Amino acid sequence: MMVQRLSSICYLRVTILYMQRVGPSCKIFSGTSSEYLAEKIAAAYGGTLGKISIQKFSDGEIQPIFLESIRGDYVFLVQSTFAPGDNLLELLLMIDAAKRASAYKIIAVMPYYGYARQDRKDKPRVAIGSKMVANILTAAGADRVITMDLHAPQIQGYFDIPVDHLDSSAIFIPYIRDLQLENLTFAAPDVGSANRIREMASYFNVEMVICDKHRKRANEIASMVVIGEVANRDVVLIDDICDTAGTLTKAAKLLKDKGARSVRALCTHPVLSGNAYTNIENSVLEELVVCDTIPLRGESSKLKVLSVSSLFASAIKNAYENQSITSLFIHSQLKNK
Repeated sequence: MMVQRLSSICYLRVTILYMQRVGPSCKIFSGTSSEYLAEKIAAAYGGTLGKISIQKFSDGEIQPIFLESIRGDYVFLVQSTFAPGDNLLELLLMIDAAKRASAYKIIAVMPYYGYARQDRKDKPRVAIGSKMVANILTAAGADRVITMDLHAPQIQGYFDIPVDHLDSSAIFIPYIRDLQLENLTFAAPDVGSANRIREMASYFNVEMVICDKHRKRANEIASMVVIGEVANRDVVLIDDICDTAGTLTKAAKLLKDKGARSVRALCTHPVLSGNAYTNIENSVLEELVVCDTIPLRGESSKLKVLSVSSLFASAIKNAYENQSITSLFIHSQLKNK
């Protein structure tokens, strides 16, 4: 009897030491809207996606089911929350399912954070959608959020949980460098993008200009002027979201009219709604380079897609291993240049 008890105690100690050494596993799962990207992220991480089933009742009600144990694991849930709203609801239900399945940590990986444009009360009696989404994600049980190029960086302050805000400059800087443009100039399509453009211009040590726009209503530009000199320059417009492409294409034409030698645009999130594809194809843009945070729904000969999978895989690896992700930010690249 004593021998059996000693054997049990020894087995328990060995098990505890093993668990302390090995620690929680890292598992990556995907929602339905971002599976195309999640597969690339998992491959870049060096693994495969976890098994999950997203079932729907006949009325459209969503029910996610994890098909493998996640008890005590780091669970990374990849899902961009672009329209429709089902994508956000699906992510919330995945978070809740992971929490009830006793996951150790639940990290929402949101390459595109929907409702980020509703970040303030810019008119009476409107919602602050980005704050509401932050509250819901936290209430659902997310322990951390990893996202990219929020429409306003201060949205991170809406969260009471850690937010890793990745910067698409890690994707765009090598691409711009490879273009080897002779007289490079960066342009902000609106005043709101000025800080992002200033950092890029500082990195390349070149000039920047700003296209100041005035809107009558959403998705409709009333007027636009260029602040700065663009004659005989190769201009690169940079923005976080391209929706109808109205702002980018109008800015590109204005820059061309002011004497720019070439105009191209780099945009992180290709929402591309309405007449976006037609606007891009008929524009003076040399090309529109976007990331794959949102899947393309149409085609244009001027569209080129760069993948963010390696960047998110690095962020997931560092988050899992409790390492810094500062090296993934542009300000770190500026210091180490």
